[in-house]
Amino acid sequence: MAKTSSVLEWCIVRLGEDLNWWVEEISDDVHWDVDGLSIIDPRQVSHVIDQIEPLRDYDFQPEVLESAFYKFKIDKKLDDNRLRLVRVNDSLLESEDMLFALADIIDEEKGPYADFLDHITRLRVKLLNDTIDFEQKLTIEELEEEIREEQNADFMEGRAIHVFVELNSILEYVPAGYEAELEDDEAEEKNPEDEIEEDFPDVDDDEKIEEDETMKWDEDEDEEDEDDENGDSDSDDDDYSDDDEEEEEEPRSRRRK
Repeated sequence: MAKTSSVLEWCIVRLGEDLNWWVEEISDDVHWDVDGLSIIDPRQVSHVIDQIEPLRDYDFQPEVLESAFYKFKIDKKLDDNRLRLVRVNDSLLESEDMLFALADIIDEEKGPYADFLDHITRLRVKLLNDTIDFEQKLTIEELEEEIREEQNADFMEGRAIHVFVELNSILEYVPAGYEAELEDDEAEEKNPEDEIEEDFPDVDDDEKIEEDETMKWDEDEDEEDEDDENGDSDSDDDDYSDDDEEEEEEPRSRRRK
């Protein structure tokens, strides 16, 4: 089936107990088998795009991602756990709409989705070899073999593998025993200024700051200054005698000479 075919126009999806979306019914039931057919929701699409970002330094090809998925948007809500989606031709990387992504697995061995898996697997291996000091270089075959073992275990237990899980197994893959080394390297790449900004919460200029005892010293000093300007208290004035006033006036007259 050509990808421009109008046969694939809509699908009905349900939210599973694993909180992933699965296809329940599809307009093209000739080329698609809905048994175990998964679809990525907008939140998962965003996560995958974020995970792909580091691979851009290794010549990631955006068109490989775009061609690997059919895009859908929500047409209407059928009930609490079911949605009807309609096909769109938007870009996963550029669209501002919330898109679902259905992997093109009509040809599981040589189709666009298979090419996408090969592409990100190769780039993930390059990234890991550049980041981690392995005794021997990691190979694509080693990564694929380890992931295949995990998938076979799921098949044996009768669990369908969701596309989102499959993608994360590649995009987040780290050989056992090297997780800490990769985390240390990523921590070193963080901008120290970014960490400083994260330590200081945003302050609302309009928010009133609650006062405590340590914040009253300015007010006390202002009161003391006001007392000095207005003279001593009335009780102190009563202690002064007329003689004191005359003695105080004499030095002032000398200063005016």
